[in-house]
Amino acid sequence: MGAQAREERIAELLEPVLAAAGLDLDAVELTPAGKRRVLRVVVDSDTGVDLDTVGEVSQEINALLDDASDVMGELPYVLEVTSPGVDRPLTLPRHWRRSRGRLVQVALADGDQVTGRVTDADDEGVTLDVEGRPRAYTHAEIGKGKVQVEFRRAADTDAAD
Repeated sequence: MGAQAREERIAELLEPVLAAAGLDLDAVELTPAGKRRVLRVVVDSDTGVDLDTVGEVSQEINALLDDASDVMGELPYVLEVTSPGVDRPLTLPRHWRRSRGRLVQVALADGDQVTGRVTDADDEGVTLDVEGRPRAYTHAEIGKGKVQVEFRRAADTDAAD
């Protein structure tokens, strides 16, 4: 079984377990690491992912993969269950929805780029506050978005004054 087919099969096995825990499967990555492999499972939810949930889900995933031993093959593996980092590109409506309030840089379909704060997002599109003005885009009008790291947001600065 090829790596991509194995990752797809793992995703099919894990999605019901994760859905029952209220989580979305963002990615499955199986990479070689010396004499073993690393299976990274990236999960997310509208309310975020806490460590207790990651621990519980990790145990369930481990048990599931042990029962379905054919999917992982004979080589040993290390399981990592994690949430997405800020470097994850915003590509799906749920990514945008979960980024409300964050500053993002967006590549537009026409080749331009725009930076603004996500004020609203749904299955139809995204509204950004760009220099104090709301600008609405459909998902077809935008490409990947990237969250911009902010050490002090404007609201934090106002509260400190």
